[in-house]
Amino acid sequence: MKTLNFSITINAPVEKVYKTMLALDTYKEWTAAFEPTSYYEGDWTEGSTIKFLSARGGGMYSEIAENKPNEFVSIRHLGMIDANGVIDTESDAVKAWAPSHENYAFVGMGSETEVKVDLGVPEEWGEMFNESWPKALLKLKEICER
Repeated sequence: MKTLNFSITINAPVEKVYKTMLALDTYKEWTAAFEPTSYYEGDWTEGSTIKFLSARGGGMYSEIAENKPNEFVSIRHLGMIDANGVIDTESDAVKAWAPSHENYAFVGMGSETEVKVDLGVPEEWGEMFNESWPKALLKLKEICER
């Protein structure tokens, strides 16, 4: 496992950035950098399960480990979901990286917000996320600054 860190400053108040990052419609827009048909099922309530999915099938099975509105969100990834909707939390492949965390910190700076992202990923996923996360954050910035 390796930890990746990303950040961006957005010219919008923290409340708007937090809401835009997590609302389903805008989530679909900024996460297209990872998967063009990305969406989620569930909600961002602390302790709830959430599925990060693709229209092609499959995705991640996770839970919201922590959610402090406008401050911090921690997602605990627990397993994978195959194209048939079967959740895998027990295979050796999943146990090699799960649980891992994806954290979003929102730092209000007057009329701007710094979004800090850190996540634990298997080594083989590092290159893909190093390419995708900066694009996703630029898209988030664009959406928030409209």
